[in-house]
Amino acid sequence: MEQRISLITLGVRDMEAMAAFYEALDWIRVETQDGVIAFDLIGQTLGLYPLEKLAEDIGLPVEEMGKGATTFSYNVRTKEEVAPLLAKAEVAGGRILRPASDVFWGGYIGYFSDPEGNIWEVSHNPFSSLSEDGAFRWNGY
Repeated sequence: MEQRISLITLGVRDMEAMAAFYEALDWIRVETQDGVIAFDLIGQTLGLYPLEKLAEDIGLPVEEMGKGATTFSYNVRTKEEVAPLLAKAEVAGGRILRPASDVFWGGYIGYFSDPEGNIWEVSHNPFSSLSEDGAFRWNGY
């Protein structure tokens, strides 16, 4: 198995509200014929899919889908980019969970949740510089 994540699917209750949130972050919406609203990322895609249909696909009742302790990280090139991105998420309908601040390991981060509670970290990691096209690698490019 090659090391990659191709598609991250969020089972969502309100497709249009969630799509509007990500569009307000300047992500480009792609409509699909199978009921997914997709946002192509660098090397992956974030898909929004109705929670009930996702549960049905998996073969679980919605109540068993649970809430995982998962975060998604959006890394930026400079420390100065973190706070404005958090502010943009808040204006779009997100909730700030941790304002931009220094962290013990030398980075600068903040957290927000989208309208349905999915948690995003906005991070500047001075030890993992991004590639020219914005791709992330743990030890940088």
